[in-house]
Amino acid sequence: MNKKPLLALFGTILLLLGGGYVFLRHSSNPPGSLPNISNSAGLSPRQQSLLQQPALPPGSEIAKLVVRKAEREMDAYDAQGNLLKTYPIALGFSPVGHKQFEGDGKTPEGRYTINDRNPYSSHHKNLGVSYPNAADRAHAAAQGKSPGGDIKIHGLRNGLGLIGAQHLRRDWTHGCIAVTDGEIDELYAHVKPQAEIEILP
Repeated sequence: MNKKPLLALFGTILLLLGGGYVFLRHSSNPPGSLPNISNSAGLSPRQQSLLQQPALPPGSEIAKLVVRKAEREMDAYDAQGNLLKTYPIALGFSPVGHKQFEGDGKTPEGRYTINDRNPYSSHHKNLGVSYPNAADRAHAAAQGKSPGGDIKIHGLRNGLGLIGAQHLRRDWTHGCIAVTDGEIDELYAHVKPQAEIEILP
């Protein structure tokens, strides 16, 4: 008897069972929590603590974001300067230093604004960052290069949302600031138009 079809069937059953387990694990979140953040195994205690924060109350308005690249964290403040929440983040794949050129893999540093929002992004919604500014363009032009652009705060690539908080294990974007799908849903709902974003080293 040929064992290959039986082995293939057995492997398929195992994959289906494993997929079902992952789906159930990630789709069950405590009341008041955000989806897609429960899978925090292997992350630092600090990251796990931030992921356990409750959702922002209805009516909250984020007037300023402060990204602390070295800490891989982003703070959200209201118009009075009160800290509303801190989000763990992933950065560009070459995160140290200010973005200068297209393709350098760096997340910008400096003061910008949230100047766009896209609910149909390839990465489950995004908020646009106003990089490059005039100084960024002038510096790149002096080197005969493009400064790049399309810097966003975004969720996970569509279809990969079940990765959840595991995306924090490494810096993986092309210069953007990445959060989970649940977190970008929250930010998308609460960040006011033209909010300031300050990105620190």
